[in-house]
Amino acid sequence: MSEQSPFDVRGRVVIVTGGAGQLGRAFSTFLGAAGAKIAVIDRAPVKETERLLSVACDITDRSALEQALAHIEARWEAPSGLINAAALDSPPDSPPEENGPFETYPEASFDRIMSVNVKGTFLCCQVFGGAMAAHGRGSIVNIASIYGMVSPDQSLYQYRRDRGEIFYKPVAYSTSKSALYNLTRYLAAYWGAKGVRVNTLTLGGVYNNQDPAFLARYNAKVPLGRMADANEYNGVVQFLLSDAASYVTGSNIVVDGGFTAL
Repeated sequence: MSEQSPFDVRGRVVIVTGGAGQLGRAFSTFLGAAGAKIAVIDRAPVKETERLLSVACDITDRSALEQALAHIEARWEAPSGLINAAALDSPPDSPPEENGPFETYPEASFDRIMSVNVKGTFLCCQVFGGAMAAHGRGSIVNIASIYGMVSPDQSLYQYRRDRGEIFYKPVAYSTSKSALYNLTRYLAAYWGAKGVRVNTLTLGGVYNNQDPAFLARYNAKVPLGRMADANEYNGVVQFLLSDAASYVTGSNIVVDGGFTAL
């Protein structure tokens, strides 16, 4: 019999928050095909299969997350993996005040994004990570962004201002994603003795039919010359969840095509 690969995730229960989104779907599909049991946490339901459980849940509501955990454990067992992929941003077609100057950025918008991206991740770590710690094993992957490491390059959006629009990449998303780095480090130190590893995965932009004018500017800043396909992040996620990463915790893995190397 061949020796089991250290990258093997077969049979492991992995929770994916934001699992109905572009990246969450990619992670769930890939890990499910690799033999993991996937519990998708999202407001929007997804189609269930033998190895995919859909749990409608608001990640900013601790009691709802506790109910979700009980549902997952009743179906399978306590989770051994958590991917915190749920996040909000102000999309390019948001109302003008959402993408206006910093000086007039709405307080309510800041609160909404921080609530999901930071508080939601914190609560998921408390509830699902706490269950892992109680069982003495697990891996948490907090999904961050290059805009949490470096400031958004506002010149990427100059083409919109040249069209007469008032447009700036807003502050809340960057602020929220940068908060994940120290949450990760805190939990890696806090749970290390209990066998729970916690890492941040910092991602570059993902192609999703963006405006060609934006793509041209963004791609020019990337050494590989393009945005990522959503599936190109799957391998590093599996690595972090698997025993191949058994000595990796408190780290920030950057997968951005070289964007932050310049």
